[in-house]
Amino acid sequence: MRHNKKFNHLGRTASHRNAMLANMACSLIKHKRITTTVAKAKALKKFVEPLITKAKDDTTNSRRVVFRNLQDKYAVTELFKEISVKIADRPGGYTRIIKTGNRLGDNAEMCFIELVDYNENMAKEKVAKKATRTRRSKKAAATEAAPAAETSAPVAEAPAAEEAKAE
Repeated sequence: MRHNKKFNHLGRTASHRNAMLANMACSLIKHKRITTTVAKAKALKKFVEPLITKAKDDTTNSRRVVFRNLQDKYAVTELFKEISVKIADRPGGYTRIIKTGNRLGDNAEMCFIELVDYNENMAKEKVAKKATRTRRSKKAAATEAAPAAETSAPVAEAPAAEEAKAE
């Protein structure tokens, strides 16, 4: 019986699996996003998130623990100097898996795994323009806004002209 044995061995020996996960974690830390299979991404997520949590506390012991797992001093430096600062207030969930479809050769499920705080497209919050509701007609509102813009323009030009004279 194999009760409570949910660990994905990924078809590798323990030493090969540990080396592969360490290499993938270093690549993820250096490049912030890597492409891999879904099974490897899920295994990598369980491997790297405790290391990122450990990196929040910048002590000699935590650096040694992380280095013992990664075996790459450049990745450890990047993790402690840049990534830990950016994720300091995040209580977990440092990585995101985005499925991209199946690989052509063997039809394996492929995905991106990325650090959450480093994706600029997802980080931008969509700010909706506030629609002002008014009972007036749109033509009347446009004519009132046009004279207001004309009166503010000369005020803005005057300081610019004074700066040009100062130079």
